[in-house]
Amino acid sequence: MRRRLVIVFLIPLLGVLVLLGGGYAWSSAQSVQQTFFAENAGDLSYFVTSARQALSTGNSLVLESEVVRYEELYGARITVVDRTGIPWELNGRESRLDEETLAQVSLALSGRRGETPQAVLPWSAEEMTLVEPVFTDGDVIGAVVLTQSMAAPRGEIVRHWGWLAVIAVLGTGAGVLVVLRLARWVLRPVQRVDEAMAAIEHGDMDARIDDATGPPELQRMIVVFNNMAAEIERVLARQQEFTLNASHELRNPLNALLMRVEMLATGLPESWDEDIEATREEGRRLVRILDTLLSLSKSGHGDPTVRAVDVSELVAKRGEAWREVAARSGVRILVHGESGIVCATDAFVVESALDAILDNAVKFSPTGGLVELAAERTDESVCIVVRDHGPGVPAAELESMTDRFWRSSGTQNVPGSGLGLAIATDLLASIDGGLEIEEASGGGLRVILRVHREAEL
Repeated sequence: MRRRLVIVFLIPLLGVLVLLGGGYAWSSAQSVQQTFFAENAGDLSYFVTSARQALSTGNSLVLESEVVRYEELYGARITVVDRTGIPWELNGRESRLDEETLAQVSLALSGRRGETPQAVLPWSAEEMTLVEPVFTDGDVIGAVVLTQSMAAPRGEIVRHWGWLAVIAVLGTGAGVLVVLRLARWVLRPVQRVDEAMAAIEHGDMDARIDDATGPPELQRMIVVFNNMAAEIERVLARQQEFTLNASHELRNPLNALLMRVEMLATGLPESWDEDIEATREEGRRLVRILDTLLSLSKSGHGDPTVRAVDVSELVAKRGEAWREVAARSGVRILVHGESGIVCATDAFVVESALDAILDNAVKFSPTGGLVELAAERTDESVCIVVRDHGPGVPAAELESMTDRFWRSSGTQNVPGSGLGLAIATDLLASIDGGLEIEEASGGGLRVILRVHREAEL
């Protein structure tokens, strides 16, 4: 986020610097060149006056001495052309003009004054040439040509541009620092909110944001976040306290119940041994559930105990455990499918989720109905399929069945809280599993419990 914010602020700043710097650079280059042209045009006018006298008298001695001194001082070349277009030999030097200069000389001899050169980029021309006609009594008697190197103005322009580049770099650096400080000032509260949220996610419910710096809108967000975190901590503390108290309160009567079962078992014939053992197993399972609730209440979250589990055997045991409960409602439970299906998962989580699904299947099956229970293996996971032959639900409501407290419009009179499928979904999610519900052919529903951790055996 900081990178994007810096880019958003920095691009307009660089654009303004480029526009202003480019405009100033071009303006300064024009100014230097125009000053250079004006100075040389003034020198040329001086030589036009001297050349008029020399051309009128045919004597170039005075003109030659002035030309020599000027060329030594300024490094320019002065050429005088008579009315025939032939350059004079000044100080024994034979002058030769290029075609472009000769074209300017022809215009000057026709009576047209030379135009001031237009400003160009400093590297576009090596030399500047100015040509002025020489008049006497209204007649053109010759022309004066001044040729000057562009090295001096080019160096001046480069110096200007160099200083401009230094200023631009310093300005860009200052802008970057300002943008970074601004981005840090804006994003620091967001970063602290992110850190506090990460801490709360990892179980540190005391995480708060103390320093409310930054823009006023973000300061308000921090206050709201702290209040929200405090409320969440309070609610979770109450839930944890309730779970802890409920677990403790249930443990004592459960232990007493198990002791009474043991006492009753001593006076029952051997034909009751199987029922007594099933009762003991259910009691031990309730103890495991209470232990899990205690662990959740103390740590705030439970970590799944992953080990190799025979899912086929687990399905068979839970089907047998629910068979008598289902029989009271006139419902039969049929367990089939593959055997020996083993995967790495948490047996307690799978059992609890399967019990929630079986409870729904038995509850909503009609008298004389059948609930089919099977363990299956696919290419990606191990599945437990619960198929009932009840009334089912409309296709439009299938996606809502795992929502908390959801009840179908056709089963509002059936006792229940609407939490079974939601709890099963959360339990399976804790072991990277999932719950799928689909319509079954012939009526009823197919509920698929997927476990995604398959063991390599």
